[in-house]
Amino acid sequence: MMTTNTMSGFTPQHFLWEVQDRVATIRLNRPERKNPLTFESYAELRDTFRALPYADDVNVVVFASNGGNFCSGGDVHEIIAPLVGMDMKDLLQFTRMTGDLVKAMIGCGKPIIAAIDGVCVGAGAIVAMASDLRLATPEASTAFLFTRVGLAGCDMGACAILPRLIGQGRAAELLYTGRSMTAAEGERWGFYNSLHAAADLDTQAQLLAARLAAGPTFAHGITKTQLNHEWSMGLEQAIEAEAQAQAICMQTADFERAYRAFVVREKPVFEGN
Repeated sequence: MMTTNTMSGFTPQHFLWEVQDRVATIRLNRPERKNPLTFESYAELRDTFRALPYADDVNVVVFASNGGNFCSGGDVHEIIAPLVGMDMKDLLQFTRMTGDLVKAMIGCGKPIIAAIDGVCVGAGAIVAMASDLRLATPEASTAFLFTRVGLAGCDMGACAILPRLIGQGRAAELLYTGRSMTAAEGERWGFYNSLHAAADLDTQAQLLAARLAAGPTFAHGITKTQLNHEWSMGLEQAIEAEAQAQAICMQTADFERAYRAFVVREKPVFEGN
């Protein structure tokens, strides 16, 4: 028997969560420190995105800013300091856990919109990178800071994903130097889809989310899957995979709804099945 799974009653301990009209909004909730991540918030975010494929009441996720900033990365005192004293086994457990957050975001089956204001650095920049769409304010400042703390730039999939977004040379510069990418650069390079005034950022993100949530959401999930799976495919494999994916979508009721609406010159109302 089919069961309905919802996340409307979900109450996380380490970030803010709201579901309205099938759009879930996440905000890190330490604005006084520019919203750093902790061991606990990493794990809870990972588990939340892992649960989203089964959430029937969520079609789109907005990862929003809070207090004028997106995320300042790993908390210096609550993450960086303990890592210095860990052995290799524990360090690898941590780095795999942070990578699992990115994998969960990619595998959640829902479009993710990052709405970025102010500071977006370190792991915060990775969360933005792992989102499907990125809106920002002119004040947004994004930096992959890992080399500035003595680490490699290859963190949480950055060396795989960032070059695909902005190009190999630009990604190499940011990952080697750790310098901040301005909002204007980010938009010009394709990291940001659009820039908006700070007062309009949340509204624009929610409008985009509402548009996606009202669309053929089963098909959106297929699009997200193919966008990510086809990174490692040859062209012939990709064309065949898309043929199979599209054939699946052609069996959905949404496809028939779109046809019938077109015939009578009406706008289709999609239901995600």
